[in-house]
Amino acid sequence: MTDINMQVDSPAAAAEQLRAADGEIDESLYSRQLYVLGHEAMKRMGSSNVLVAGLRGLGVEIAKNIALAGVKSLTLFDPKPAAIADLSSQFFLHPDDVGKPRASVTVPRVSELNPYTPVREHHAADLTSNLSELKRFQVVVLTDTPLQDQLKIADYCHENGIYIVIADTFGLFGSIFTDFGKNFTCGDPTGENVLSGIVADIDSDGLVSALDETRHGLEDGDYVTFSEVQGMEGLNDCAPRKIQVKGPYTFSIGDVSGLGEYKRGGLYTQVKMPKFIDFEPLGKQLAKPELLISDFAKFERPQQLHIGFQALHAFAENHSGELPRAHNESDAAEVLKLAEGLAGKGDDKVELDEKLIKELSYEARGDISPMAAFFGGLAAQEVLKSVSGKFHPIVQWLYFDSLESLPESVQRSEETCKPLGTRYDGQIAVFGKEFQEKIANMKEFLVGAGAIGCEMLKNWAMMGLATGPNGKISVTDNDNIEKSNLNRQFLFRPKDVGKLKSECAAEAVQAMNPDLKGKILTLQDKVGPDTEHVFNENFWEELDAITNALDNVEARTYVDRRCVFFRKPLLDSGTLGTKGNTQVVLPSITESYSSSQDPPEQSFPMCTLRSFPNRIEHTIAWAKDLFHSFFVGPPEVVNLYLTQPNYLQSALKQSGNEKQTLETLRDFLVAEKPLTFDDCITWARYQFEKQYNNAIQQLLYNFPKDSATSSGQPFWSGPKRAPDPLKFDPTNPTHFTFVEAAANLHAFNYNINSKGVTKEHYLEVLSDMIIPDFKPDPGVRIQASDSDPDPNAQQSGGDDNDQLSKIASSLPPPKSLAGFKLEVVEFEKDDDTNHHIDFITAASNLRAENYKIVQADRHKTKFIAGKIIPAIATTTALVTGLVNLELYKIVDGKKDIEQYKNGFVNLALPFFGFSEPIASPKGKYMGVDGEVEIDKLWDRFEVENVTLKQFVEDFKAKGLDIQMISSGVSLLYASFYPAAKLKDRLPLKLSELVETISRKPIPGHQKNVIFEVTAEDQTGEDVEIPYVMMKLRK
Repeated sequence: MTDINMQVDSPAAAAEQLRAADGEIDESLYSRQLYVLGHEAMKRMGSSNVLVAGLRGLGVEIAKNIALAGVKSLTLFDPKPAAIADLSSQFFLHPDDVGKPRASVTVPRVSELNPYTPVREHHAADLTSNLSELKRFQVVVLTDTPLQDQLKIADYCHENGIYIVIADTFGLFGSIFTDFGKNFTCGDPTGENVLSGIVADIDSDGLVSALDETRHGLEDGDYVTFSEVQGMEGLNDCAPRKIQVKGPYTFSIGDVSGLGEYKRGGLYTQVKMPKFIDFEPLGKQLAKPELLISDFAKFERPQQLHIGFQALHAFAENHSGELPRAHNESDAAEVLKLAEGLAGKGDDKVELDEKLIKELSYEARGDISPMAAFFGGLAAQEVLKSVSGKFHPIVQWLYFDSLESLPESVQRSEETCKPLGTRYDGQIAVFGKEFQEKIANMKEFLVGAGAIGCEMLKNWAMMGLATGPNGKISVTDNDNIEKSNLNRQFLFRPKDVGKLKSECAAEAVQAMNPDLKGKILTLQDKVGPDTEHVFNENFWEELDAITNALDNVEARTYVDRRCVFFRKPLLDSGTLGTKGNTQVVLPSITESYSSSQDPPEQSFPMCTLRSFPNRIEHTIAWAKDLFHSFFVGPPEVVNLYLTQPNYLQSALKQSGNEKQTLETLRDFLVAEKPLTFDDCITWARYQFEKQYNNAIQQLLYNFPKDSATSSGQPFWSGPKRAPDPLKFDPTNPTHFTFVEAAANLHAFNYNINSKGVTKEHYLEVLSDMIIPDFKPDPGVRIQASDSDPDPNAQQSGGDDNDQLSKIASSLPPPKSLAGFKLEVVEFEKDDDTNHHIDFITAASNLRAENYKIVQADRHKTKFIAGKIIPAIATTTALVTGLVNLELYKIVDGKKDIEQYKNGFVNLALPFFGFSEPIASPKGKYMGVDGEVEIDKLWDRFEVENVTLKQFVEDFKAKGLDIQMISSGVSLLYASFYPAAKLKDRLPLKLSELVETISRKPIPGHQKNVIFEVTAEDQTGEDVEIPYVMMKLRK
């Protein structure tokens, strides 16, 4: 399937065509991206040929993202010689490439990114002389291309069914245009997971109610289909029905006459329907553009920029391809005149802001890395949308600018913005020479060198951040490089797998910009409470700004708290598939990252997992628990028994699980201790029987299929699916994989060699086994619902003691097993040879088979069990661009909150939302001289190491009567303490007081101590006041 043409008329044919694709995908490399795009979309990308024209910063960014994503072939075109100013954003050019054709030097460097994407050069003087050459490509991307050439190429592509994306950046301005032809099919407009749920009722008017007041989450116009409905069987596997939302728990499916009366049961499942979009050619769209708004605070701007960009092209046409000079007034006046001429044409006259159009002219020669990153991520994602049909394209123009990033601390003029013959000329054209020096002397700390970290360092290398005499970048990451990182952490190559991320990333960007040599400090420490001796006060105090490139909330919160403590600005960002966000944290201006919290992770009721699963997520969570209770928990208990003196005595004192602990020790050290790998196979087969036959038989004994609840309702209805026991079948791949994976992991626990065992040998051992018949135990009680008391909770009592002692006496004494220990399995999702995901997939799918739940493949199971964060290079690049547009503002020292932007983007929709950060919370108290305002987040009182008496008196002078003082868990002072107690404490210095009460010395590296204080102000009211920091002079 070399030619993908998705212009199809019927939805059914389109849906079919979106499915038709073959070819295998390297899941270890593309793992995180597959969770964003899915196998089908990636296979369609893998049969597409893409051409990218123009290889300055923007072009190479697009090429890099497409190469990482994986297409059949990537062809690059740019015969122009590289100029020194290109190095402002073209990260694959080196100083000695100046004068050589851009494509020739760039192709070999892009081709290193992905062994599955061949990269070649398009050899031609231009693209317009022989347009038929373009027929080899499914998509053509144009950057740095004159408008008259864009029109010729775009019209040809439109007529010949070739998708086209055109992108340009001029300083802090940028645009993108797409044309995917007539009747383009978008197979999945949102990329969100399909919604499904349990039906509680369907009335005669077609009103469907979801079970247990569960929000269905559907929207008007969505489509659903049904399964397992009793009474209205005609709905099962019906053609997708369009719904109308009637409420959060109900929706209508229209006419249900002739389908009979609903009895019970049923599941509804959303069906994604393809969407058809008609794109217009560039010529038509220039005259009457369809604009996607990128920032609603600048609603009027896209229309003006649409005119302004055309005026720039017209200027270049009149000046033999040269754009207006930086900050040149006469050039700006000419651009304005051209823009005014264009604004008068067409149906709608556009009102122009003279200042805006002149600024566009001033910056036209500007070429800055963050804008290339933003538009490079965006344009590459549009290319992937065009060939895969996954996600909704931009229709058809998007303009974006970040004029708030312009500096206020320096004056810009033609003199300060003129080219100096340096690699930073593209940035100097926008910000001026003086601001470039400020950037070069920043001291920056990057926390994390993964996907966002790599992009961040690349941007900084291009910007010249920290390249000056006083500049320095510190970067830390305690992770090593894995194969799955290579797909989006583009500074790493296959040869780097296993090495430290921070070191490899630093080496790579020093090669990109040799000015960074000796300017990057690499560390391998996790930033957290345990490493405060590494990241100590001296370290934090010398920083100008901190950037988070972390993928977990705990670490981000910790760094955020340190930034608040040391009053340092923080830039935080994150991505989740096609979604990305950026946040600016500014001392005494904004709230911090920790000021708001994400909702907690979804958890499932224990009863549902134990006995009544109804979704694959339930069986995966159960399988992960089983993994832990087979291969992690018991070996840990055994090792504690063997190594901790008196472990049994101390364990038996812990109420509630003595019996379980002792039974575990008995099973793993005596009753079921394997000596050979055959014993492990036998053990695994018994576990299969226990979980998938015996436990299910017992459950059906307690709650037979025809049982009813106290209210007379069938017990097995609604979310409770009646299970069936499984009969072991060694020819069933899932049954066999369970035994194989469980046997290997059990053998790993006992250090038993499992290499080279053939399938035949497994089958031989299994066929020799005799499995006893199971008889249900009438004494077993099973909890029917989480709201019921657990019938097994109150079982431990004195009558068990004899039995416990008996088990304990059967255990071998630890001394007799000197040197013996079990290997605990540490869950690792990305090693496909370790049987971890194989076990969880098989265990989950067998349970799904018990309960007739649709099974999940290994890929989906790995995603859910491994809590994998889906990731794609395009979102990472774009988000990093947004972060660095904010970094310019921090370098400038802006204090006006309205100049800053927090961003939220979703490239799938596509959606862009920008808002000014939320201000930090303020409070007040009544002091001696009247009302005092405080910043509840950033303010603090700073004191010297005075006596407690002096401390209390100093606060009284501020109008605050101290009620209590604490430090950590120690209460140091309370106004209600008896006089005798206070008499001993008041003369002590604060440091002595802390050491006396806590009975611990203050660590040597610590330069301060924090006190929490409660106080009353002059009105006698309790007031919320900031914490107190005591400085230690050492």
